[in-house]
Amino acid sequence: MRLVDSSAWIEYLSDSSLGRALACEFPDQGEWLVPTIVQLELAKWLERERLDQAADDVIAFSSQCIVAPLMTATALEAATLAVQHRLSTADAIIYATALVYQADLLTCDRQFQGLPRVVYVAKGEVH
Repeated sequence: MRLVDSSAWIEYLSDSSLGRALACEFPDQGEWLVPTIVQLELAKWLERERLDQAADDVIAFSSQCIVAPLMTATALEAATLAVQHRLSTADAIIYATALVYQADLLTCDRQFQGLPRVVYVAKGEVH
C-alpha cells in the first residue's frame, strides 16, 4: 500500500517533469491510501488554481481509493511524530496515517527525507 503525499499529487497535476517521473511510482487504485487531509490539501490547491473540473475528477478518483479518515489513534500518533520529527500538523497526520496503515509514503517534501517507510524524490532530481 502506498500513500501519495499532496506534494507528489500537485507535481503530477501540474504536469511538471517531476510529476511525470513520479507517475510511475503511483500505486494501483486499490493500493492507494488517501488520508482525508490530503483530499483537503488537494481541494484547496485546486480551488486556488481555479481548476474546477480537475478538482471534481481528483476528488472522485481519490474517493475510490482507500480513504483514511483521521481517527483518534492516528491523531495521537501524529502528535508524537510531530514532536519527534518537527513536522507540521498536516505532515504529521499524513506520516502517521502511512505508518498506521503500514503503507509507504511517496513524497517530494524534504521534511520527510530519511524517515522510515518514506520514498523521497527530491524536486531537483528530475529535469
